[in-house]
Amino acid sequence: MRISPIDLALIVLYLIGITLFGARFRRGQQTLRDYFLGGRTAPWWAIACSIVATETSTLTVIGTPGIAYSGNLGFLQLVLGYLVARLVLCVVLIPQYFHGEFYTAYQLLERRFGARMRSAAAVTFLGTRALAEGVRISAVGKVVSVAFGTGDRLSIAIVAALTLFYTFEGGMRAVIWTDVVQLTLYLAGSVAAFGLLLHKIPGGWPAVAQGAAVAGKFRVFDFGFTLTRSYTFWSGILGGTFLTMASHGTDQTIVQRLLAARNERDSKTALLTSGVIVSLQFALFLVIGVMLFVFAQHASLPLPGGDADRILPEFIVREMPVGLVGLVLASILAVAMSNASGSLNSLASSTIIDLGASHGVAGRTQPLGRSRKVTLLWGVVLGSLGLVHWGPVLEAGLTIASITYGGFLGVFLLGLWNRRANETGALIGFATGITAVVTARFLTPLAYTWYVVAGTIVTYTVGSVASLLANPPSNQGLARQGTRRGG
Repeated sequence: MRISPIDLALIVLYLIGITLFGARFRRGQQTLRDYFLGGRTAPWWAIACSIVATETSTLTVIGTPGIAYSGNLGFLQLVLGYLVARLVLCVVLIPQYFHGEFYTAYQLLERRFGARMRSAAAVTFLGTRALAEGVRISAVGKVVSVAFGTGDRLSIAIVAALTLFYTFEGGMRAVIWTDVVQLTLYLAGSVAAFGLLLHKIPGGWPAVAQGAAVAGKFRVFDFGFTLTRSYTFWSGILGGTFLTMASHGTDQTIVQRLLAARNERDSKTALLTSGVIVSLQFALFLVIGVMLFVFAQHASLPLPGGDADRILPEFIVREMPVGLVGLVLASILAVAMSNASGSLNSLASSTIIDLGASHGVAGRTQPLGRSRKVTLLWGVVLGSLGLVHWGPVLEAGLTIASITYGGFLGVFLLGLWNRRANETGALIGFATGITAVVTARFLTPLAYTWYVVAGTIVTYTVGSVASLLANPPSNQGLARQGTRRGG
């Protein structure tokens, strides 16, 4: 073991404490509205923190510094798109979700197109989210293997089991409020890492600035237009915007938090606030990666297995004082638990509401026991997928999600903007869009940051054409049906 008993004790205390804290939210649950939406009682600022904690993961905390360590600050170009997308979503999609009593994003598709489209979207979401969360959970193993010098299977099993327990018990209220705690903890741990790095680098920030500038680490913008490089200004603005519109507007994991807001205004405020927080957070993670690069020039800081994802955990274990090691490692585990809990609840809600009920809002009257059983099942699935070795974790996670996100965004926009679109056309467009991106992934050098753009365009175009050639078109769009109570 490479950490002290004190640090180990801090980690254990955190794991026990957050589990008990989350489990206490079981009290007062009577309906699926309570279990899956937290009774719509959470304030906007807590939902904003939960959104940030959800889109941040262990692979973000260790993978983002790794990107800057081995490259530069070009990833920030993608973050620009994250901000633009939030503004668009506040105008385009969020109002639609509050024109009815919705529990999942895909009930909106059912209202516009029909039950077949809802089921197709839900099944695709379940498969994609399970795989993407498996990548996130597997990142825990990289941290633990560096910290303890052991294998990762036991650590993944422990984290998955504890997260499953409080999500099983506390539902969405537990997810949101544990997210708030975990966001605070991992940001505090990141600031501590920043401060210690600054202290340990001879010459402080001037030395960081000089060393980074010489190595080109502070380069942010690349205005060259290419479809094969992941991080350029154009892939950031366009790709980042489309990616975030899909992830925050059509993915049940984030949409469920937006639906848990007290009203439409709170939902929009939470989404916009989360954009500010996440931008500052990514900037901090990337600067830490640059500082690690400079520090490695002055001290012996090995790169385990040549894997840049392990450079931050290596620094934590080798250079941080006793006590702080435990705090920072606990903060990284906090991120993993936050992601897993949100995914478990969203996977369960989509399974119960979209696949388990023939009529949307009727799902809320089903016994809570069934929902908890489904949560348990998904916990086993995610824990198993977390044992798979996925390669560089940050890009692996984003790539998996991006393959289907274009299909989701394309079909939502099809229903919103094309009044003549019908269910048959939407299904054909959805399947074609996803197939096109899978083909691009394996047969072309197209960068993953363009996947959602390509998938959206193909889905919308094919869906529009197929609707004209298929059954008589529907003249009702989402905007016209907004006054109907949904489900």
